[in-house]
Amino acid sequence: MSDPSTDTPSPRGAIPSNAEIRAQWQIDPQQDPHDIELGKLNPGHGAYFEANTILPVFDRLRREAPVHYCEESQYGPYWSVTQFDDVKHVDTNPQIFSSDRKKGGIRLGGQILDDDDNQNALPMFIMADAPIHDEQRAVVAPLFAPRNLATFESLIRERACDILDNLPRGKDFNWVQHVSVELTGRMLATLFDIPQEDRSKLIHWSDTVERIADPDFFDTVEDGFAEVWKCFEYFQGFWESRQGQTEPGLDLISFLANGESTKNMPPNEFLGNVLLLIVGGNDTTRNSISAGVLGLNKYPEEYAKLKANPGLIPNMVPEIVRWHSPVAHMCRTAMQDTEINGQAIKAKDRICMWYLAGNHDTNKIEHAERLIIDRKNARQHLGFGFGIHRCLGNRLAEMQLRVLWEEIMSRFEHVEVVGEPTYLNSSFIRGITDLPVRVHDR
Repeated sequence: MSDPSTDTPSPRGAIPSNAEIRAQWQIDPQQDPHDIELGKLNPGHGAYFEANTILPVFDRLRREAPVHYCEESQYGPYWSVTQFDDVKHVDTNPQIFSSDRKKGGIRLGGQILDDDDNQNALPMFIMADAPIHDEQRAVVAPLFAPRNLATFESLIRERACDILDNLPRGKDFNWVQHVSVELTGRMLATLFDIPQEDRSKLIHWSDTVERIADPDFFDTVEDGFAEVWKCFEYFQGFWESRQGQTEPGLDLISFLANGESTKNMPPNEFLGNVLLLIVGGNDTTRNSISAGVLGLNKYPEEYAKLKANPGLIPNMVPEIVRWHSPVAHMCRTAMQDTEINGQAIKAKDRICMWYLAGNHDTNKIEHAERLIIDRKNARQHLGFGFGIHRCLGNRLAEMQLRVLWEEIMSRFEHVEVVGEPTYLNSSFIRGITDLPVRVHDR
């Protein structure tokens, strides 16, 4: 780690550039985590995720410090919770552990911002406690009710067939862009009721949220937020045209524009909730689609099971979500002095719930490191969270995965991974950006 006092001063004065921040907190993600002093382990560093070396870090923490304190990091001090039952305890006690944005929010690096006019302050219901959270979540929840989900299945299948039938044959291609992004992008455009030709904009803004602090994309966080605000500019017209409808449409913007607790939101809160729904609708499904192909190639005996019995697909889907854990963490702030697994936690301490670590807890899940598509109780995982913040669209995500795999198995003998995957530099979304494959028809 470099000494901040010797770094070249930022030309922007008090605002450090993304490159300066990354340089200040450099680590070697390939270093054996057992060779690092326990108190200096920073599991939230994105380099571990980009290098896909985070799981050994979590293995050590679960054994030696299941409630681990990192005093110095680019995010400030925080506790890591890595065992399954401890993660669930924090997630299901919102009266003790707050999600509120002004108290730090739901992810590492969350800032306490009292100024709601600050362009970086984007309120959203996932970063609110009751009653605001409950009231705003209830506005959009009906879209994901079983009666509405049932109407989506035939549309998902039609799109999955179109995507798979038009994949390149006889050459390598990136599964993420050709399949994962394409299917989720089409579904997002439907959920927001915007033109399908604009679906790439939604994917771009979802990606931007995860790349705001990435020097390869933005010089500063402020530059990233400036790009995010283009999302508001795009949706503002839809928002205004759908307000006051006597018969609101069955889409997320109409629900938000006419809900009692959301129809009068200021621009930054509207943008925050739109981004929440875009990211929530994109990242879990998209990265689970990619992870399924990766996992079946890593464990060919599981692929053989699937080929012998495609009826395992409904059980395989939640197992993919568990094994990959596309949302790697969520944070909370302690509202009072408390304990987690015997460890004293003080009021205002930041706690990081590592869903990825809990989902690989071998004391709770047998052979947790492996993808096992016929695993018993496959739905008992942390991938969608627990309690009041449990993923709103989890059934829709599972439906897209199930339908896609049904269509994959009906037309391909094998989807072969032909190169190494590329991972996102993010400890929040466990993203796969490139997965080179070649498909082999039946």
